[in-house]
Amino acid sequence: MSHVGVGPRAVMRSVAFLTAGVLAVPALAGCTSEDPSGKPLAEQDVAAAARARVADGGTLRWAVDSVPDTLNAFQSDADATTTRVAQAVLPSMYRTDETGSPVRDPDYLESAEVVDTEPKQVVVYKLNQQAVWSDGREIGAADFAAQWRALSGKDSAYWTARNAGYDRIEKIERGANDLEVKVTFSRPYADWKALFTPLYPKDVTGTPDAFNDGARRTLKVTAGPFAVKKVDTKGDEVVLTGNPRWWGEPAKLDRIVLRAVPRDERVSELVAGKLDLAEIDPETADEVGLAAGPRDPATGTPLMGPGGTPAPGPQGRSAAEALRSWALAHGSDEEAAEEEALAREERREAEAKARSRQRALSGFEVRKSLEPAYTQLALNGSDGPLADERVRRAVARALDRGKLAEAVLKPLGLPTEPVGSHLALSGQPAYADGSGALGEQNAKEARALLADAGWVPGGPVKKKDGEEAAGAEKDKDAKDEKDGEKSEGDDDGTYIVGEDGKNDDGDDAKDGADQESGEKHSSGKNTAQGGAPGAYAPKGTAAPAGSAAGPLAKDGKALTLRFVLPSGPGSETLRSVAGRITDMLAEIGIGTEITKVPDESYFKDHIAAGEYDLALYSWPASAFPATDARPIYAKPVPAADGSLNVAQNYTRVGTDQVDQLFDRAMATLDQKEARDLLRKADSRIWAAAGSVPLYQRPQLVAARENLANAGAFGFETPVYEDMGYLKKGAQGSRPSAPSSVPPSS
Repeated sequence: MSHVGVGPRAVMRSVAFLTAGVLAVPALAGCTSEDPSGKPLAEQDVAAAARARVADGGTLRWAVDSVPDTLNAFQSDADATTTRVAQAVLPSMYRTDETGSPVRDPDYLESAEVVDTEPKQVVVYKLNQQAVWSDGREIGAADFAAQWRALSGKDSAYWTARNAGYDRIEKIERGANDLEVKVTFSRPYADWKALFTPLYPKDVTGTPDAFNDGARRTLKVTAGPFAVKKVDTKGDEVVLTGNPRWWGEPAKLDRIVLRAVPRDERVSELVAGKLDLAEIDPETADEVGLAAGPRDPATGTPLMGPGGTPAPGPQGRSAAEALRSWALAHGSDEEAAEEEALAREERREAEAKARSRQRALSGFEVRKSLEPAYTQLALNGSDGPLADERVRRAVARALDRGKLAEAVLKPLGLPTEPVGSHLALSGQPAYADGSGALGEQNAKEARALLADAGWVPGGPVKKKDGEEAAGAEKDKDAKDEKDGEKSEGDDDGTYIVGEDGKNDDGDDAKDGADQESGEKHSSGKNTAQGGAPGAYAPKGTAAPAGSAAGPLAKDGKALTLRFVLPSGPGSETLRSVAGRITDMLAEIGIGTEITKVPDESYFKDHIAAGEYDLALYSWPASAFPATDARPIYAKPVPAADGSLNVAQNYTRVGTDQVDQLFDRAMATLDQKEARDLLRKADSRIWAAAGSVPLYQRPQLVAARENLANAGAFGFETPVYEDMGYLKKGAQGSRPSAPSSVPPSS
């Protein structure tokens, strides 16, 4: 699992332990006979077509976020493009299917099974007898053994980002023949199918120098349907060409060009005809969908706009232009006539450009599904108010996750069910809705939790020397802001929500996500300073009805949480969701201080560094949650220098029970037992309230209409050799539009 752009296996794993009390959790609901994993909420949308209907040849220009710094997927600076290249050019023992489960890849692996469990777990791999590297050498035990030694963690000369699973291998041997590989484990390992995917040749993993530097810019030896032709950092592209030694179904395409194109520039590149496939934002999807929709046969203009609204026609005019026309008709002067003529000319030019842009986009269509990743609200429990579990639980119970999911997904015509697990997504074997361990949304109970933690409404806020009381200046600044930005002259990028004296019920901001960009929000009038006599309540006293909008305070300090958000053009959805969350928190008396930071520093300098109270970021789903999710939820461990080693647990919230459940799930070979253990771990993660899963991320892809077997892949690993352009007259199949699923209760 990961933040967008940070792979689950691209961060160093660490054993975690920390002193903390036992977390009391509600009784966990037992599993019923009905499988709670359900089905994927949305099908993949790739215009699937049989290979016989796909033409041979052609180039696919595919937008990616970056040219990777390394082609070695096991290094810390590997990224999503590294993974994409590895999938196309290297062996994978297992792929993921449409449910996000691992399935054997027959091009490389005839079979793999656990043949012994006592005294040690032994797995025997039988390789496809045709499987060879591009230099002609057979894929075999030597490649498995070299990768194990490089990733085992025993040799620090290898700059590896992870060793999970490889550190449990005791030895690797040649089996009964050259096509058999025998792997013996020192400790049982349930996620053994996660290993050797991708598999690098021993030329890359055999020595530290080759591992560290040899595969950063080139892969001389590969074994997939494609090979790496070049990595062009100046031209911002990676070029893949067909592998002449590939033994499987031959690649339909001649070349795949992975072009690094910023998200906000992709629509222009599509219009210019420089891309064939690109993941896009909702606004671009609207434009592409409009261009591909029904058109007026006379004028060529779209008949319907986004959301089914009538599209503006060439005769559409502004109110000012209409007034000028009226003035001319009623004897206005020559200057007005010139203005009218100029306005007409400008309008004609704008309409011509719009028609040209629409024509260029008319050859594309939007393919949509749900990404195998979810967005969560992270609560930093290392210090401040959120170090108290009661405050974290109050924040979590204030959120209407169904409304948040609906706000993001319903306009896109995608299912709106909120995510119910930290460890899997609907359709995956480990999925079950564990949110009951936290409890349903309930503002009254959230306020009671805050009162129990000592946060009460109407309490005075102490002034620091030389400062106004907390919130005084912020109130003034907030009134001058637009879209959550500071007024001119203030450059700290912050804005306090919940202290600007407006919108007791938060409805105004909900409806627009809301006012303009969705980042200016408010709650009840600030009474944190100079509260009326008798405004105090004994610790543990629930707030009375009607006082919910009043800011809360404790020990002279207002309850205000730092909400850190990325500021880039691709983060509008996150900022809109954050606006709705601030309104929900304001309803229980929690203020939020929004800070927008550059995208490049958001994760490294704020999330990973712990410089936030609240934040939104995403983790991808894993086919192996016992292995991949453990470092995300493991208890941080103090390092020798006094710092805290958090691995990937950026919320700094963990428990001994969760660690133990992960360890047991990782060590059992009984799949049902492993699923049950993971579901119990997820319930305890919910109860600790370090993070709140919100919604599965939308996956919107612009693709040329005649491009087959590519688009919104959902859970499934792409089949690169089947991608291509349809023969003339052939058509690919598309899934029916997914219906919206109501939020679960």
